[in-house]
Amino acid sequence: MTTVSTSSPWNVDTSTSVTNRNLVETKAKHSDTIDMNGFLKLLTTQMQNQDPFAPMDNNQMTAQMAQFSSLSSQAEANKLLTSIAEGVSGSRLSDAANWIGKSMLVESNIATPDRTGSYAGELTLPADSNSVSVDLIDGSNNVVKTIELGPQKAGAVPFYWDGNNDAGEFVGGDALQVKVRGASPKQVATWASVAAVQSPASGNNAQLITPLGNFSPTDALRLG
Repeated sequence: MTTVSTSSPWNVDTSTSVTNRNLVETKAKHSDTIDMNGFLKLLTTQMQNQDPFAPMDNNQMTAQMAQFSSLSSQAEANKLLTSIAEGVSGSRLSDAANWIGKSMLVESNIATPDRTGSYAGELTLPADSNSVSVDLIDGSNNVVKTIELGPQKAGAVPFYWDGNNDAGEFVGGDALQVKVRGASPKQVATWASVAAVQSPASGNNAQLITPLGNFSPTDALRLG
């Protein structure tokens, strides 16, 4: 009678069990990448466990020294890039500070008045249109002003309102919604005054404070 073993192949004996357990742990900890600290630790371990009968193998020593040199160069390069990035960030913050008091064109369907009380923006039309108009609507959904632009070619179409009604009375002052009639623009943008610049302690990610909200300098389509 043949006896069939039902024991698991992972527990044949003590040495096999340990080996297989190590294989499982190795798979669980496997990673396709290694950082600089991990590389340095691996290289140091390699040197500690090299062939005791050839401790001064010139080929291995040369290769190891080259690896150390490459690692050192990479560390220096990383420091240099970090320094450059910090310098560029500081420069951008300084540049952004120069925008205070100016206006920036940003993608938005809300128009706010500038220092003179005027409203301005720009439509980007995908095709020609026979008749385009812009309604400026207040928070109660009332049309405060209709700007007739007439026939327009495809491309950028600016619009402007001085904030006065037909009787010359100033009726603007609030943020108004921009609604386009006679065309379906690819983009609606409005001009917003830059009141201040906000930046975290690190000096990165400067934000331009406007009546429309905070924007990054990269959000500006144009500066005026």
